[in-house]
Amino acid sequence: MAIVAQESRLSRVLWPILAWTIAIIFFFPIFWLVFTSFKTDADAVKPEHLIFFTPTLENYINMTENYDYWRFAINSVITSVFATLFALIVGVPCAYAMAFNPTRATKDILMWMLSTKMLPAAAVLYPMTFLTKNFLGIYDTHFLVIVVLCLINLPIVIWMLFTYFKEIPKEIIEAGKMDGVSTWGEIKDILIPLAWGGVASTALLCFIFCWNEAYWTVRLTTTEAATLSKLIEGNRAPEGLFFGRLSAVSAAAVGPIVVLGWFCQKQLVQGLTFGAVK
Repeated sequence: MAIVAQESRLSRVLWPILAWTIAIIFFFPIFWLVFTSFKTDADAVKPEHLIFFTPTLENYINMTENYDYWRFAINSVITSVFATLFALIVGVPCAYAMAFNPTRATKDILMWMLSTKMLPAAAVLYPMTFLTKNFLGIYDTHFLVIVVLCLINLPIVIWMLFTYFKEIPKEIIEAGKMDGVSTWGEIKDILIPLAWGGVASTALLCFIFCWNEAYWTVRLTTTEAATLSKLIEGNRAPEGLFFGRLSAVSAAAVGPIVVLGWFCQKQLVQGLTFGAVK
């Protein structure tokens, strides 16, 4: 009994230490990013100013006055919100059909959708750029960025929603049909309220993926539809990286999504644990 009690006390001490250690490791890059954003470009590369330096808001002032931060931020909000919305509009009915009306090809279709994520983005960069510039005329438009972000995240959205919907008893949907509820009514009045945690977490993760997407937003935009990823990429010059300005822009880009995740963490945890064994 004494050995068990000693192990229990040891566990109560070690597990919190381990948890805090892991949390600090994950949080440290964000902390250092914000920390560096208050340095000048010169101080950011001087070893003697690694810890001790004179804080300055020069990078943030320069970002808002000279780099038009708000225009890039608004573009990020527009493209991320609409791409997430369209992905849900397509993904919810698709996942509903596969979860409650499966066929022998359902698993193959799901695997085919997931296989599209295995294609290297660089493989389709040239044809995508060539077509959107020379034939479709939609290069550097919000429409193009929204469509691309929606399509690249749609497989993940459908897979997540399919998993959540499969946990809902099929008898509930069948009872709705017996009461004369339409297909749209089943989705709107029965399915979404029951799986709201899963839908919310899917929407949040899709929004985060859209917000953080850099490869396509940098290469398919120049000025009109450029997002914060383009602004971050712009802090690179032949003479090197401007670490102070780069850190400030990156911190300003990360900040909104961190705040959103903090306020929506309840829905996120609820959705990610939806259907788990309790």
